[in-house]
Amino acid sequence: MTFGGSLLLLAAGALAALGSGCGTAPSAHGGPGAKDEILYLIFVRSFHDSNGDAKGDLRGIEDELGYLQGLGVTTIVLTPLYQSPFYHSYFATDFSKIDPAYGTEADFRRLVRALHRRGMKIFIDEEVQYVTADHEWYRDAINNPKSRFSHFIPFNGPGNTLPESGPYGLFDLSSYDGTKVRVATVNLYDPGVLDYQTRLFEHWMNPTGLPGADDGVDGFRIDHMMDDLDSRKILVNLFARFWTPLFEKLRAENPRVRILAEQADWGYGDDFLTRGDVDLVYDFPVRGAIVSFDKRKISEAVAETWRRTPAGKGQLIFIENHDTNRFASEVGGDVRREKVGAALNLLLKGIPLIYYGQELGEQGKQFRGWNSDANDIPVREAFPWTATVGPGMAVWYRDTGPWWTQSPLAKSGYISLEAEAKEPGSLLAYYKGLVALRRAHPELVSGDQVIVTDDNGSVFMFERFDGTRRSLVAVNLSDAPVTARVAASDAAPSQPNAVLRNAVTGDAMARGGDGSFAVALQPYGVGIFEVSPEN
Repeated sequence: MTFGGSLLLLAAGALAALGSGCGTAPSAHGGPGAKDEILYLIFVRSFHDSNGDAKGDLRGIEDELGYLQGLGVTTIVLTPLYQSPFYHSYFATDFSKIDPAYGTEADFRRLVRALHRRGMKIFIDEEVQYVTADHEWYRDAINNPKSRFSHFIPFNGPGNTLPESGPYGLFDLSSYDGTKVRVATVNLYDPGVLDYQTRLFEHWMNPTGLPGADDGVDGFRIDHMMDDLDSRKILVNLFARFWTPLFEKLRAENPRVRILAEQADWGYGDDFLTRGDVDLVYDFPVRGAIVSFDKRKISEAVAETWRRTPAGKGQLIFIENHDTNRFASEVGGDVRREKVGAALNLLLKGIPLIYYGQELGEQGKQFRGWNSDANDIPVREAFPWTATVGPGMAVWYRDTGPWWTQSPLAKSGYISLEAEAKEPGSLLAYYKGLVALRRAHPELVSGDQVIVTDDNGSVFMFERFDGTRRSLVAVNLSDAPVTARVAASDAAPSQPNAVLRNAVTGDAMARGGDGSFAVALQPYGVGIFEVSPEN
């Protein structure tokens, strides 16, 4: 079914039937690329196991590129790959080596080439601010002022006896397996540290150093980026002293490389886009507003986001990631509300980011009672490829504690790709349908945006427009059927005779006596309308 030149009005479940089977159709405006991006964040250890050790790995990701491309993904973002004592691979023991559980550097290069052959891209996550006590810099410099790494870590005690603590004053971090790991802050002021990280980033970006190489990454995610690291007034002005010099060198090497920052304050990110000179930030305020299902909060966060975003810079629109609760759990497993989240994730202005398993409605909430990195395992669980735990499922945490016994995957009847792929009304099919809509309507990808006024406190409306092409999106944030009335001048500025057309029926929506449009929506329903000149 084609969607071009039409309006689509959707109840919460209707899009799935329309979207089924159309996830990989090429776009009429050039296919996946810079103007049609959908990012997919993969927690590497939990995605797909290729060798039977229950740990996600690089070959496992390569095996599932067809699935990802079928979903509409254009770029994957991987959590850290480097060696670390932690399951999440943050806090390095060696920045330059890939964790053997994930594979080898040859496996990584093979994955990158496979992505590029498909016209897809890859970002890798880098956290350079801390090291563990097993890192060479720490081991060589502790109690050794003559070490060549003596200035790579700030020391507070005489003779290098007291290294600066890790994040937020913590010296030891607890792992889910009961071990405690000592961590220390890296001296980002030291020219040697900047030089080391610059050369390492350049290696991942272009390992051969030759022009035209196809096995280097396309971008980097900067974890926990701050101008004043951990707000301790110890390493300040880092935008100017560390980050922008690093980015300038990377862009000189490859002008197309892109930098995504996780702004540590979870704000609007405008300072990171300007003084920090990154290309993209996470739109945390919009994520929080979407979870609230509050029209006023969503409207304010969307408007403020774009008021603060400089021209040429981008925002990632997302509803969950590896540091937040799963959206499905935030909404109590209500698939109708999950579909509202999907529509806002994929149709609001910005670049959509999907967290692995989100498209299936995978559940999980953070827990603060275990007092270790186990607290986050529930939002980093294995991708549920099959309806029963079997080959490919990366259940590396199985039978290790309550995070497993309390997991949905430890019980029968959990949500799985195997089940949803067979169901036309599934959340997965809904995501694919939304991707098809984006590709059929360029304004939903690269168009500008305006919030549209209506008379219902439960209906959030916005319009995406690009030249003469306009699409109106209406979302019912309530559990009751509603009708929202919108003035023709708001729905179709400068087009007084415009009509709204239904893609399913092809009929124009009737106007009221005052010339306004009445948009009827089912509970948690989503309506998508093309604004067209009157025939």
